[in-house]
Amino acid sequence: MKLATNYTNCTNQSEVFMKITGLILFFLAPLSIFSQGQRKIAVTIDDLPVVSTRRDLKNRQEITKKLLAHVKKAKVPAIGFVNENKLYSGEQRDGMQIDLLRMWVNDGLELGNHTFSHRSLNAIPLNEYQADLLKGEAVTRELLATKGKKLRYFRHPYLQTGLSMEVKDPFRAFLNQHGYTIAPVTIDNADYIFSAAYDKAFDAGDKDLMKRVGEAYTPYMEAKIDYWERQSKKLFGREIPQTLLIHANFINSDYFDDIAAMFKRRGYNFVTLEEALKDEAYRLPDTFTGPAGISWLHRWALAKGREFIEPDEPKIPDFVLKASGFESE
Repeated sequence: MKLATNYTNCTNQSEVFMKITGLILFFLAPLSIFSQGQRKIAVTIDDLPVVSTRRDLKNRQEITKKLLAHVKKAKVPAIGFVNENKLYSGEQRDGMQIDLLRMWVNDGLELGNHTFSHRSLNAIPLNEYQADLLKGEAVTRELLATKGKKLRYFRHPYLQTGLSMEVKDPFRAFLNQHGYTIAPVTIDNADYIFSAAYDKAFDAGDKDLMKRVGEAYTPYMEAKIDYWERQSKKLFGREIPQTLLIHANFINSDYFDDIAAMFKRRGYNFVTLEEALKDEAYRLPDTFTGPAGISWLHRWALAKGREFIEPDEPKIPDFVLKASGFESE
């Protein structure tokens, strides 16, 4: 009604045309920007070399090759976060498992530290956690050095970052001392639950269920991405460069091509983690001390007040949750 009233005040048809054209351009401008790839996202992949019930070497090689092929096809400068306990057979290094990581660095990708044994900072003393972190860097450093690169980033297992500032502050100082930058996550999601459902369906020989889970995966991820875009705008009044967390798992080895295509359709450019973290939003402190592992967007929002939390975060489809064996998200 307000627009119609404005138009009645125009002196001629040309002015009406100009006003309508201006409005169209105003509303289409953001779409035009996004269609040119102005949104940015860094893809981070946890639990390398592989996290899956498919534990035999042949299947782990297949998962790695297929996932990396998708990454390469989409030209994603991904970073993979390593649990080095997977690189050992007993006390001895397992060269075949290490070769899976070598495939990542040979493709020009960066690696980060995800601790040796994927234990939670909320569950063990700080000194044990720090020792596990240092134990988990030896092979990764060696592989990166073969390409003239250094180990720079650390990702907390479960995104659990400490139950008190008395833990968080000294741990941050420890990371600085050892040359690490924390790798935050803004687009958190439950790909691990889809992965569990997909793996269990495969193990049971249920191809129909595998297909149903796979077909639900990309729509779920897109709904999550839309949510985190809205959360970013609610908190900052803009969409910041996002950081996506997924895992080196079976379902992503089959469906990351679809995920990457979906991001491109939404106007995203894939950037390095280093590039994403240049945004001033990532200068905000993380003061969250709850037990959960949550997105940094929610951490920053909670620091301002619960009213800054965007409502209606998408849920996992019930059939996927049931197939995964998880009782709740």
